[in-house]
Amino acid sequence: MSTPFIEMKDVAFAYGERPILSNINFHVEQGRFAAIMGGSGSGKTTLLRLITGQIHPQQGEVRVNGRNLAAFSREELHEHRRHMGVLFQFGALFTDLSVFDNVAFPLREHTRLPEDMIRDLVLLKLNAVGLRGVESLMPAELSGGMARRVALARTIALDPELMLYDEPFTGLDPISLGVIASLVRRVNKALRATSVMVTHDITQSLEIADQVIFLAHGEILFSGSPTEMRQLDSPWINQFIHGKADGPVAFRYPAATTLQQDLHL
Repeated sequence: MSTPFIEMKDVAFAYGERPILSNINFHVEQGRFAAIMGGSGSGKTTLLRLITGQIHPQQGEVRVNGRNLAAFSREELHEHRRHMGVLFQFGALFTDLSVFDNVAFPLREHTRLPEDMIRDLVLLKLNAVGLRGVESLMPAELSGGMARRVALARTIALDPELMLYDEPFTGLDPISLGVIASLVRRVNKALRATSVMVTHDITQSLEIADQVIFLAHGEILFSGSPTEMRQLDSPWINQFIHGKADGPVAFRYPAATTLQQDLHL
């Protein structure tokens, strides 16, 4: 069995009086790709924020590479994030920087490499995502799919050991979505990175992921392989996978009164 790289033990988290996560227990083995799925507001993005150390649980432990993030000093947390790559939902490119300078940014920020070496690395990363030749363009000159690929090139600039993806397929046309999914798969294998992806996309994600973690109401309903998830007899998961309008997540909001009462009929 591989070494657990990410572990959550009895984790609970709330924003003020509003509970978000409760009794969260799972682990992701080193070099594996985990997809976190669930409806809106189920706590998926909060899990990512716990892994980055932006927030700490009110209960339980979040461990990365065997170490409790809550015990990290500021310097240790900075070093933890230096070995992490994050691809945000819409790429989050710096609009005032060229494609080249966007990809070069983490190299300039976190290393003391000479500029000629940075140039070579930027071209290699752009080539890896199929975009060598666009380095002089500005983000506004890119299509949505191209911008996402540039963002991926920037994310892998430092060859991170931990990759986090926050809805990487949102807003992409079918061709661009397929390209990004293929690149994500290839990047993960090439870097041998441990990866965690928050996603609503069923088809592509189940092709990429080694492990699926399904959340509902801040609790884990399932953690296992995509094959096991497809075979699971769960109304929650079946509604999510098949996009059913009604089910455990009801179509109608549970109003305190009936329509007839509100209309005084």
